[in-house]
Formats: sequence, C-alpha cells, structure tokens
Amino acid sequence: MARSTKINTYLFWTLQIVGWGFLTIANVWSKMYLVPAEKVKPNYFLVEGFIFITLGIGLTSLLRNYLKRIDFIANQNQKSYIKVFLAFGIVSWLFSGILIAGAHYSFLYIHNKPNDFSALEIFSTIINIAVFIFFWILFYVGIKSLERLRKNKIDRLKLETELKDSQLNTLKGQLNPHFMFNSLNNIRGLMLEDVDKARDMLTRLSEMLRYSLNMNKVDAIPIAQELEIVDNYIALSKIQLEDRLVYEQDIKQDLTQIKIPPMVLQMLIENAIKHGVSNQKNGGKITLIVTDDNNKIILQVNNTGTLKTETDSTRIGLNNIKKRLELLYGNDATFTLKEVENEVQATIEIPVS
Repeated sequence: MARSTKINTYLFWTLQIVGWGFLTIANVWSKMYLVPAEKVKPNYFLVEGFIFITLGIGLTSLLRNYLKRIDFIANQNQKSYIKVFLAFGIVSWLFSGILIAGAHYSFLYIHNKPNDFSALEIFSTIINIAVFIFFWILFYVGIKSLERLRKNKIDRLKLETELKDSQLNTLKGQLNPHFMFNSLNNIRGLMLEDVDKARDMLTRLSEMLRYSLNMNKVDAIPIAQELEIVDNYIALSKIQLEDRLVYEQDIKQDLTQIKIPPMVLQMLIENAIKHGVSNQKNGGKITLIVTDDNNKIILQVNNTGTLKTETDSTRIGLNNIKKRLELLYGNDATFTLKEVENEVQATIEIPVS
C-alpha cells in the first residue's frame, strides 16, 4: 500500500511538472516569436512564464488536496459536484488575478512603465486559465477514476480468490462425524474380541483423521494416496457390516499418480455404503473404477441398491463434491448419479492437467 502511494505521488508530480511545463514553454516561446524584442523584452516573458508555472503547479496541487479531502472520486453526487464547481471557480479567479497582477508589476519593473492590459486581453486570460483548470480537473478525475476501477477489480478478484479458498478449505478434508463416532464404538466392541485387529483399526482411523486435517493445505493429491484412505474407510466399515460389504477395485495402474481433489473418492464410497449397501438386508457390493477417456480421468463408484429421493441431510456429501468440482474446474468437470440395472452409478469426470 505504501509503495503504491509513493508511486502515485511520484506520477502526480511528474505529470504536474511536465504538463504545466509544456504549457509554459509553449506560451513563452509563442510570445517571444510573435512580439518584437524592441517592444517587450524577452526576460519579461520568462518572468511571466515563471509566475504561470508556479501558479499552475501550486494551485492545482491545492485543488487536488481538496478533491481528496472531500473524497470526490468515491462520492460523485450533486453535493460534491457543486463543491468542485465552486473550487474550480475560486482557483480560476485566483490563478487569473495573481497572474495578471504579477504580469503587470513585472512589466513595470523590467520596462519602467506600466503595461495597460486591454479588456480583451484580461478576458482572454481568464477564459484560457479557466479552460486549463477545467481540463486539469477532467484529466485528474479521469486518471483517478480509472485507478479506482482497476483497484476495485483487483480487490474483487482477491476477494473472490479468498472466498474460493475459504469455500474449498471448508468443503475438503471433512470426515462425517457420525462415521467417526460409529468407528470408535465399533473399535471399542472389537477390543473385546480381537485386540490386535482393534489396534490396527485405531491406526487406520488415526491415519484418516490426519489425512483429513492435512487436506486443507492442498487442492490435489495422487490417486494412489486417495486409494489408501479408501482402503482404510472400507476396513473400518467392515467392522460393522462384515461380510455384508463386498468391495472390488478396477484401477488402471498407469493413472495412480494422476492428481485429483482430495476426499472425493472417499466421499463416493461413503455415500455408496451409507445409502446403498447398509440399507440392503443382505448387504451388497461396491465397485470402484478408475479409468480415462479423451484426456479425462473417470472415477466411478457402483453400488448395489436403487436411487431414491434423498433428504437434505443425505445429500451433504454429494453437494460437497459438486461444489468442489465447480470451484476447481468450472464447467470442465462433471458429476453424474444414475441407476443402471439395480445399481447406482456415481461418476466423476475430471480433465487431466
């Protein structure tokens, strides 16, 4: 912020000096060229030019401070327009009056005689100064307005990025708390039957917890890493479902290092168990398929069961997946859920980056 302010200040003074300097040089040169030296001494025009550039830079700098004080760029309303119009009139009259008075006394000092300005010369001077100040205001307001638009655009993009990151961090890496409680209760019961297996299940549960917490730091992980978490989830689910849950994989091995959003496969498996297999009296089978087609990774989970109208509470995981895919890939990724021959198929297609 401080660097930006410093650059803006440097740019303002550069434009001030260059702009008023150009007008001064043009004015002095034209008068020296058009007015004979025997009539008006050249050094008079230099003095007049010095007064002109000093007033131009000084008064418009004060005008700039006033525009900043009333915050005209951000608050362009009827009241502020009236204030700027009055400031424009005051600066124009001050500029014209001081310039005419300074030119009069400079001419008197250099030539030892007064220079009686005609009414036309005075009027044209006032009009010229008013035009200069008017265009100075237009130029300044135009630049500051463009700068404000650019800043607003940058701020909006930053806000959108921060919001997107916040949404992703909220959505990804979340384990269902009911699954956690059920797993802990199942492991507690398992300890009475098989301590070694219970210890192994605790290790798998802790790995899933650590994985879930660490996922806030990344947007994509290798499929192989996600498959490890899926295996842990299946193992923990089997404590309760036992032989009622049959799990199979059909993984194209050369795709295991392709990166995908974390937790999406785990959420598909969770949905298939919770709303498919666990609702079947005799259980069922879940098949995880990972393949590719036309530069897209296809992640598919099939489960025994039918596609029913879900309540709001049961669609949290699926909506989570849809929202994350939308935030990460826009319209380039798809998520479909359909029923085919007594099986529910959940399919995600992700472009290969």
